[in-house]
Amino acid sequence: MVATLDDTKRNAIAIKLASMKAVQQLIIENEQLLLKQGLDTEIAERIRDFLKDDEKNLGILETVIGQYGIQAEPKQTIQQMIETVRKFFQGSELSLYEKVFQHELLKHQQAMTGVIIHKAAQKVGADVMLAIGPLNTVNFENRAHQEQLKGVLEILGVRELTGQDADQGIWARVQDAMAAVSGVVGSAVTQSSDKKDMNIQDAIRLDHGKVNTLFTELLQSNNPQKIQEYFGQIFKDLTVHAEAEEEVVYPRVRPFYGQDNTQELFDEQAEMKRVLEEIKALSPSSSQFKDKVRQLMEAVGDHIRQEESTMFAAIRNNLSSDQSEQLATQFKAAKTRIQEKLGVVSESKM
Repeated sequence: MVATLDDTKRNAIAIKLASMKAVQQLIIENEQLLLKQGLDTEIAERIRDFLKDDEKNLGILETVIGQYGIQAEPKQTIQQMIETVRKFFQGSELSLYEKVFQHELLKHQQAMTGVIIHKAAQKVGADVMLAIGPLNTVNFENRAHQEQLKGVLEILGVRELTGQDADQGIWARVQDAMAAVSGVVGSAVTQSSDKKDMNIQDAIRLDHGKVNTLFTELLQSNNPQKIQEYFGQIFKDLTVHAEAEEEVVYPRVRPFYGQDNTQELFDEQAEMKRVLEEIKALSPSSSQFKDKVRQLMEAVGDHIRQEESTMFAAIRNNLSSDQSEQLATQFKAAKTRIQEKLGVVSESKM
């Protein structure tokens, strides 16, 4: 079996990402339930804004997991925690204030998990940093939501204890805190948009960037074990990417990109798969190994240039934004299925 880079560390990050996705799904469920609790207009509007952000951020998490390349299950303790919180939110044992308090804790958990993943990625590899890049938007929006939820909690807490409305000056303090958060994180906070998903060009471009990083890392290394590990990740990433494109993207673009152009992409990927198998059979310490990798890198580079120039242009000219986003969603789903089929998965043992 082809080895991958730092499997233990990468699997641990994969489990954290899976846990983060499961908590994100719970957050969305909770916000939908909160909106049925008879909130006043201003608080309800803020929860609706959170829900809109969180539905988009779930898509970002799915993108990151697919780009990361390892499918995993959440930790068992996280799954148990989710079931407990879900039960309380669906029941009447907790007051509205207590439910929002639990929700703020979930936001804090998400923000900290995201930061930990980011810091761990710095220790594992440049390709991991590239794969989880979009996670920054989720991290910073969770921090921003936390600040607003503090204001909501003050209002609900005072109301619960006294039956009277709290000083609305609380909202001014929340806005000050939000400005401070924005000042710290800069443009990352503004990466959010009304899009339900990234477009197909961005989704494909992420994969291209990751494999180029892996090629660079491999060719710069003189350690046969590391070389083999880098190639293992290249093998898996390119195989999943190619199959997902052939299943979802190429059939969709053929009518307007042309039969000949589309077939050329199929043929290039068939050649790429052949070379991958040749390299897989070589020893990483052999003189032929890096030569073959350079041959592969050149072929992949030509393929990338064709896709990112003529195919991307054809997509922009023939698909609407919504259609391009839908195609990205289908592409990511295909990658997930293929990763599971090929066994690019991690069991949760933490």
